[in-house]
Amino acid sequence: MKKVLLLTWYDNQNYGTSLQASSLSSIIKSPEITGLNYELTDAWDCELLRHRPVRSVSKSRKLLKIFSLKTYKNKWGQLRDKRIIQNKRTQFELRKYAFDRFTTANFKFATVEDCQTIESLTSATNGFDVVMSGSDQVWNPEALDPTYLLLWVPFDKKKVSYGSSLSIREILPEYTEIYKNALKSFSAISIRDIECRQQLSEIAEKPVNTVVDPVILLGGKALKCRKENISLPNAPYVFCYFLGNNSEHRKKAKEFADNNKMPLVSIIHCGSGYSADKELEPFAIWDVNPNQFISCIDNASIVFTDSFHATVISTLLHTEFYVFEKDHQRPEQNTRIKEFLSLANLSERWEPMEINNHPIKNEDWLKSDVEIDVRRQESMDYLMGALSNE
Repeated sequence: MKKVLLLTWYDNQNYGTSLQASSLSSIIKSPEITGLNYELTDAWDCELLRHRPVRSVSKSRKLLKIFSLKTYKNKWGQLRDKRIIQNKRTQFELRKYAFDRFTTANFKFATVEDCQTIESLTSATNGFDVVMSGSDQVWNPEALDPTYLLLWVPFDKKKVSYGSSLSIREILPEYTEIYKNALKSFSAISIRDIECRQQLSEIAEKPVNTVVDPVILLGGKALKCRKENISLPNAPYVFCYFLGNNSEHRKKAKEFADNNKMPLVSIIHCGSGYSADKELEPFAIWDVNPNQFISCIDNASIVFTDSFHATVISTLLHTEFYVFEKDHQRPEQNTRIKEFLSLANLSERWEPMEINNHPIKNEDWLKSDVEIDVRRQESMDYLMGALSNE
C-alpha cells in the first residue's frame, strides 16, 4: 500500500474546512465511496500532517498594514471576538469538544506534534510516496503560509495538489515569483478557482486543472452515509448557518420561519459574525460536530446561509435553500458560490429579491445532479491520475 501525506486546513472549528479535509482523505483511501468510475493500480492510505498555519507577509504589505485603518479595525474585532468567546465560554467549549471528537474519529495523523520547522516537516515525509497540498484556501495570498506550497519537501518525493484554492481573481506581481518557484517541482497541479487558473498555469509554466471541492467530489450518497444523530425538531424546520455579519439575512430567515409557523434551528459561527447572530441566539445549538452539521441540513425543510459548503451540501442532499452574500467588500469570496450555483443551474437561489414558497422541482434537482456529476468525474480522473502517474 502506498501512502499520501496530506497538508491542508482541518482544525479551525469551521464545518466546511473539517468536511473538505475528511472528504479528501476518505476518497484517497476508498475512492469507491464516491460512486464514480476510477482507475487505480495501487491501494492508498492517507495521513494528515499536523501544522499550524503561519501567515507570511511581505515587507511592503507590513508597512501598509501598520498605517492601515483596516488593521486597527481588525485588531478591535479580534478583541471583541475574544470577549464574546469569554462571555459564552460554556457554549463555545461545547462546540470545541464536538470538533475535537470529530477530529479524533475521522483523521489519521502522521505526527504527534505540530510540525513548524523545516526539519520536522521534512522528517514527517519519511515513509510517504506522495505529499499533497489542498484543498481549501491554502494558497490564498492574503493568508499564505508558504508551507502549503511544499518547497520543503525532499526532491525524491512526488508533490501534487488537489483544489488548493487561491480565492482571488488575479495574482498580483509580488506573488508571482513564490508561486513560480514552488510549483515548478509539482507533478500535478489543481485548484478550485476558475478565474485565475490560466494565469497560474502561465506562472507555473505547466498545466493547472480546475477541480471541484472534496465535499462535492464525495457526493450526496456518501454525505448521507456520514450523517450522525442529533436532536432536531420533528416538525419541518428552517436551518440557518451564516458566516458573514449581515443581520438582515438573519431577519429574513426568522421572518420566513414565523410566517410559515416553522421552528428555527441555527448554528452560530464562532467569530466576528456573532453580534449579527443575536437574532438567532435563542434558536442556536452548540454541541454539533461536522457530521451532525450534515444532518441539520438533510433534515431541514429549507436552509438560509451565506456559506459555500452549506450551499453545496444543501444541493447534493436536495434540501431547499437560499444563499446570501457573505461580504460585499470581498466579492471574490462570492465567486465560488456563484460558480457552483451556475454549474447546478440554481443561480436563482442567490440573493433572492423575494423569499417565497416555490420549491425546487424534482426535475431541477435531477438536472443539477447530472451537471455536477460530470465535473465530479473529471475531478476524480484528475485525482486518480495525479496519484498513479509516475
